[in-house]
Amino acid sequence: MKTTQILATAMLGIALAGVAGPAVADDDPDNGIDVSVTIEPNTTPGEVSMTVADNGGVALREDGSNAAARQFVGTLPTVTVTDSRRPEEIPAGDFWAVVGQASEFTATSGSAPPIGPQYLGWRPRLLSDSSSGAVEAGEPVSSVISDGSGAPAVGLQGQELLVSTANSADEIGTWQVNAGLALRTPADVAAGEYHSTLTLSLFNQS
Repeated sequence: MKTTQILATAMLGIALAGVAGPAVADDDPDNGIDVSVTIEPNTTPGEVSMTVADNGGVALREDGSNAAARQFVGTLPTVTVTDSRRPEEIPAGDFWAVVGQASEFTATSGSAPPIGPQYLGWRPRLLSDSSSGAVEAGEPVSSVISDGSGAPAVGLQGQELLVSTANSADEIGTWQVNAGLALRTPADVAAGEYHSTLTLSLFNQS
């Protein structure tokens, strides 16, 4: 839904010069100025959209390594989902979801073997209040080298849920979410600089 913002600024400059005697109020209604505006119906349909905060990528740092695994952690940039539709525009059973999937980590040197996306896990966090509780962050997903939390040890090799609503009509608005990222690799992983692409996709379906 587009928001029509009307800004009216009135600047009145009053100068009195060479006025003798008291001022007399003029109550003549013929001197009044009629101000009118015609606002057309808003016919632009709303939509469900997603944006990602400006970022230069995520640089994971080592934290929590032990004899079983090397662990590197970071934070996903804030993701904003906005549903600007009017209630009457939302079909029955409509829902939306944001999912994420990572590519394999490849070494810049080209000599080290790649690290599969199954070694990257996340823990989504809903940063905005959901007034109805209908909007929820996805469940945590661990690396295939389990982090011991009990989260599914599948990594982000498939599409995993970041945030969703089961029924769009239950709540309309804007929500922000991020996720703690954790790359857990074998302890003997080859040294090097690696890069992966984490792709986020917004689905809206009814």
